[in-house]
Amino acid sequence: MKFETILTESYKQAFAKDWPNRTIVSALKERVAQFPDKTAMVDRHSSYTYRQFSDAVDRVALGLKAHGVQAGDVVSFQLPNWNEFVLLHFATTRLGAISNPLIPIYRDREIGYMVKEASSKVLVIPDTFRGFDYTEMVARLRPEWPALEQVFVIGEHVPEGMLPFSRLTDEPWEERGSRADLDNIEIDPNDVTEIVFTSGTTGLPKGVMHTHNTLGSTNDVMVERLGLTSDDVIFMASTFAHQTGFLYGVRMPIELGATAIYQDVWNPREMAERIQNDKVTFTMGATPFLYDLVQLEGIENYDLSSFKYFVSAGAPIPRPLVRQAYEKLPCKILSGWGQSENGLVTVTMPNDTIDKLTNTDGCPLGNLQVKTVDDAGNPCPPNVEGDLWARGATMFVGYLNNYAYTVSQFQGDWFVTGDRATIDEDGYIRITGRLKDTIIRGGENIPVAYIENVMHEHPDIAVAQVVAMPDPRLQERACAFVSMKPGRKPLTMEALRAFLQEKGVTRQYWPERLEVVEEFPRTPSGKVQKFKLREMIAEKLQAEQ
Repeated sequence: MKFETILTESYKQAFAKDWPNRTIVSALKERVAQFPDKTAMVDRHSSYTYRQFSDAVDRVALGLKAHGVQAGDVVSFQLPNWNEFVLLHFATTRLGAISNPLIPIYRDREIGYMVKEASSKVLVIPDTFRGFDYTEMVARLRPEWPALEQVFVIGEHVPEGMLPFSRLTDEPWEERGSRADLDNIEIDPNDVTEIVFTSGTTGLPKGVMHTHNTLGSTNDVMVERLGLTSDDVIFMASTFAHQTGFLYGVRMPIELGATAIYQDVWNPREMAERIQNDKVTFTMGATPFLYDLVQLEGIENYDLSSFKYFVSAGAPIPRPLVRQAYEKLPCKILSGWGQSENGLVTVTMPNDTIDKLTNTDGCPLGNLQVKTVDDAGNPCPPNVEGDLWARGATMFVGYLNNYAYTVSQFQGDWFVTGDRATIDEDGYIRITGRLKDTIIRGGENIPVAYIENVMHEHPDIAVAQVVAMPDPRLQERACAFVSMKPGRKPLTMEALRAFLQEKGVTRQYWPERLEVVEEFPRTPSGKVQKFKLREMIAEKLQAEQ
């Protein structure tokens, strides 16, 4: 598969000095030489030393190769935070193929589009997870995916036409091939190595393409800022199919030679136990993870003395939560901002004041740069709101199958992020709004335009608008405002949920409140004034308290 990217020779030259010019596989080889018998990763089912993991990576890579996977092919995997996810990413990379992580909560509508758009050759799924049968979904969707050749299933239930993942892990593929076969595969660090789909703020998700260099740079600047080393123990509960989990849970531990502890279903008590028993030093996740840990009954009874950093991104951290965290946890709380397109771009410093922590989203990491501009593209003065642009070695290299749109999102080598922000005199940003119409529910982006488009397919709905309503734990939840077609009965919440389920929309995207109105507030030109809808629901919630 060929990929159109922004990687012109001049662009490469501009960032060549900042890119690591290596692959994650080369980092693994170095760590195996340094720490062969050290524990590399632990999930609820299994663990690997570095030597064991490297051997397993090569076996799976050779198995995938035997099943037709070559350099440039896309391997999709919709898996929880299991060691198999990490194994697949490294095995895929070993072949020069492209990893396409898919979020486990996605259902027919999202998965159907993404696997087709990526032209995936191989898909790996669990048989079931959290009560959902992935094999049934894939069997329904498979006729829509002409490029898909193999489906591997982790678990005991493997339907006809699919293969057990154990075929890759348990058969001695190294007896039919060799590591030399893998070593002979040439991989350019500027090759695309990951396609991760955004939440689709314009109705369809966009495939964000990253290279070995852009992903490597993203981890390098984080390691530099926090001084992380091979002595660290990294806990990750954020889903691996988000860039947070993928970058800082899947890749960063191996790059460091650290130990990773994985959690597939969020549980704050289990996290506290892991910190105590495994001496966890670092984690990164959305604000609700921090909220739940701080609110955990009996948290004071755990030995959390090893815990150094909790990095929270995706939504501002409320000041009361920070104060509670500092009373109950020994770690530094850091806030940051980033996107699928560029990883974590800004983060607060470990010794920043609470004012900086709660009122800003940090300052740029490493060699990254940000600026705010007015409507004419001129730089804004300090503390004046403008469009936020970002630049640096971590920027993605294009949207899949959409080169023209990619180019439109860049001004030179500055990426137009779609966010609004201010930058203070110290270079710290504060996100003030989003040009992209998205709700951030506990760090999870809810694609508003996509949900609205689906709701407009309902035969009784005339107009549907989805806005954020405030929530003390998750920061934002989705509220749907609808007006009905003439003569139709008001829609109920139960009916809306049934409709969205029928349409195959993932449950986490469903609006959590429904307001039926006769008219919408509009501008003179007829555009719905969403800010007034947000004010309306906020006032209503306040009155109900």
